[in-house]
Amino acid sequence: MKLDLMTDLYVFMLAAFIGFEVIRRISPLLHTPLMSLTNALDAIAVVGAILLVGAHKSTLSTVLGTIAIVAATSNVVGGFLITDRMLKMFKSSRPQKP
Repeated sequence: MKLDLMTDLYVFMLAAFIGFEVIRRISPLLHTPLMSLTNALDAIAVVGAILLVGAHKSTLSTVLGTIAIVAATSNVVGGFLITDRMLKMFKSSRPQKP
């Protein structure tokens, strides 16, 4: 049991470090497509959390699943709002010709 926890923590820390390094080196031109990708990944997390809550395995899994649903949903909504704001920056502010 203790070995599994240590392995899981090692994998988590390695994934966090690699993810941070990859995101840090992304060109600002690619941030909008990257945000769209993270929105898709968070949507998958929402579906997984809904399945976890629906299984009713234990009270702890239901509580953690509910927290995951709220966190991932707020991340999806915030990501879409930020992506929309970034895309509006690329539109011309001049009036359109008829």
